[in-house]
Amino acid sequence: MGWSRLCSIPGGSFASWCIFLKGSMTMATGGKNGEPSVPRCTNRLINEKSPYLLQHAHNPVDWYPWGQEAFDKAKKENKLIFLSVGYSTCHWCHVMEEESFKNKEIGEIMNKNFVCIKVDREERPDVDKVYMTFVQATSGGGGWPMSVWLTPDLKPFAGGTYFPPEDRVYRVGFRTVLLRIADQWKENKDALLENSQKIMEALLTQAEIRGQAQESPPASKEVMATCFQQLSSSYDEEYGGFSEFPKFPTPVNLNFLFTYWALHRTTPEGARALQMALHTLKRMAYGGIHDHIGQGFHRYSTDQHWHVPHFEKMLYDQGQLAAAYARAFQISGDEFFADVAGDILLYVSRDLSDQAGGFYSAEDADSYPTATSEEKREGAFCVWAAEEIRALLPDPVEGATEGTTLGDVFMHHYGVKEEGNVSPMKDPHKELKGKNVLIVQSSLELTAAQFGLEVGRLSALLRDCRQRLSAARAQRPRPHLDTKMLASWNGLMISGFAQAGATLAKEEYVSRAVQAASFLRRHLFDPTSGRLLRSCYRGKDNTVEQSAVPIQGFLEDYVFVIQALFDLYEASLDQGWLEWALQLQHMQDKLFWDPKGFAYFSSEAGDPSLLLRLKDDQDGAEPSANSVTVTNLLRAASYSGHMEWVEKAGQILAAFSERLLKIPIALPEMARASAAFHHTLKQVVVCGDPQGEDTKDLLRCVHSVFCPNKVLMLADGDGAGFLSRQLPFLSSLERKDGKATAYLCSNFACSLPVTSPRELRRMLAPGASVAPASRRPAAGSETLAPP
Repeated sequence: MGWSRLCSIPGGSFASWCIFLKGSMTMATGGKNGEPSVPRCTNRLINEKSPYLLQHAHNPVDWYPWGQEAFDKAKKENKLIFLSVGYSTCHWCHVMEEESFKNKEIGEIMNKNFVCIKVDREERPDVDKVYMTFVQATSGGGGWPMSVWLTPDLKPFAGGTYFPPEDRVYRVGFRTVLLRIADQWKENKDALLENSQKIMEALLTQAEIRGQAQESPPASKEVMATCFQQLSSSYDEEYGGFSEFPKFPTPVNLNFLFTYWALHRTTPEGARALQMALHTLKRMAYGGIHDHIGQGFHRYSTDQHWHVPHFEKMLYDQGQLAAAYARAFQISGDEFFADVAGDILLYVSRDLSDQAGGFYSAEDADSYPTATSEEKREGAFCVWAAEEIRALLPDPVEGATEGTTLGDVFMHHYGVKEEGNVSPMKDPHKELKGKNVLIVQSSLELTAAQFGLEVGRLSALLRDCRQRLSAARAQRPRPHLDTKMLASWNGLMISGFAQAGATLAKEEYVSRAVQAASFLRRHLFDPTSGRLLRSCYRGKDNTVEQSAVPIQGFLEDYVFVIQALFDLYEASLDQGWLEWALQLQHMQDKLFWDPKGFAYFSSEAGDPSLLLRLKDDQDGAEPSANSVTVTNLLRAASYSGHMEWVEKAGQILAAFSERLLKIPIALPEMARASAAFHHTLKQVVVCGDPQGEDTKDLLRCVHSVFCPNKVLMLADGDGAGFLSRQLPFLSSLERKDGKATAYLCSNFACSLPVTSPRELRRMLAPGASVAPASRRPAAGSETLAPP
């Protein structure tokens, strides 16, 4: 809806909730030294656990959390609702809070005319998705903070994202919007209500994704080819990535390209797919989106070169990128990629890990430049002035060109300029003026040649420089840490640790994944109901706390945790994780499956406050739950013999058929999964003693080869074990000559047994043929698609 036709909201009294904090224990503090500042109001959000909601607990706005109390107030007082959705590490959310939500006059307008509701999108992705669907449909864009105006029965009629407090040349101000909407509600209420009803009917039609009974999934070959062509045409040949700017890491694109390469590796298209993925990963790692001093990756780059990022760091990026870099090493053998994967996991282990084993959600972009600063600035924790670097690295470099200091070498290699290296175009608030975002500007070889150094010596010098800068940076005020722990993002991070641990042969990574999975089972799973919970929080004294009314898990929580448990089984071979994964898959089916239109809804039925039950139709910064679930279902069937899961996987692909055939670039993870569905999963069975060196050699071989459409299982001879009970055929596979033996099963056939890692590697290589030894249609050994 255009802002020329804005309609909207009346409001309620805040006086009863607005209290002034008094005394030493309750005095609001400002600055960095805890000095008393102006007394602040406190609203209902003070009772919440979400770090984002708590950030707004002292706004002069009568904020409510999403819930019945707010809904009842809106209906009783016949007021419109103003819904504000964001997350705690969102830079523009902070900007809008500082400009508008902390403004007393704007707060009074909000309180008088609207029931104001704050939602943490990471806590309530269901609420976020419903209203983001509306904002995107009516404005052509979306993002956070999301600002939506609703009727008392929760139907949206106007919305947008960030608003400046006052009118600007090309943008209407928040104050103006509030007053116009309030006026429209008084003058044109009936028209507004009628319009909101029409909007809802249109959204219901637009959002519907359904398949037909007996409809076949789209042909994988066509889907894969179109997706590759669309990615190839949007690819940035020089800097990698798939747009000009802003540039997001989007690991789903890279995973698709790796799979496309594996299936077409002898073709020019396959070679290009691999080159696109590896070049993108290298340019990202060289760029400023990669934190060269503190490790990990920022959320996205504001420019084409991966140079100036938005500085928040999200857990979901770290988990997916750790797996992607480990996979790049697995395919290329280039240690550079293994080093970057290790860099990411070091950051997460050090900065995003709870002592109980879970992973925190994010680290903020904004922080105080110094301990005495009054205002936060974006990137302050991460950027450098040239003189600061020279002061930290004054040492002359022995053997280099005369007069060369460590600072000279470091500044050359990382593109540091005396006047700063951030373009004013990428710094609208002038927060980065005179500062440098580190970016690798030349290869080690070129930098070494520039200063007359050996490459090995240069590497050691740069490592020492980074350590010095890290120590200096540790003295700066740290950005805000969102200590909320989400089941879904913890699942993505467990997959990152498990996959990297298996691929890089790092047992400590697998152990960290086990620790986190144990945390999920302890704190985000209800064994009585068999259901996952969405979130928990770091509490006082570093305890783990839960909301008074815990939020139940959403589809993405089940999907990403199930994926993590399959990955963890393959890395650890502990069948307990496999058993839990299959239990959760049954629960996911019960709670979210659409038996009429097929595929899974993002949220459960039965919540009257949710106007739409949606099915995500886009793989973005995170893969969509239905995309990942296709592969999960195929893996579940392989480990259990329950072929109805294969049928469900096909029904999901059929439900999304139109999108997969027309714009598969929107669903690269689902396109990739379609290949697994049509090519069938290979079951790699290793028979042997888990502690035997010959067994370990075969397992290391399996983990060293990129074979996207496979599952790994260990037949350890325990006929009473969970896997043997699920797949009785495993007991018929024998060890050859008493040695650890591998079999490759697919298309109703198992290969001849092999005991040599070299022979096993040949069998696993993409395109290698399998010599059938026996036809065994026993449950679990058959193909995962009709032969």
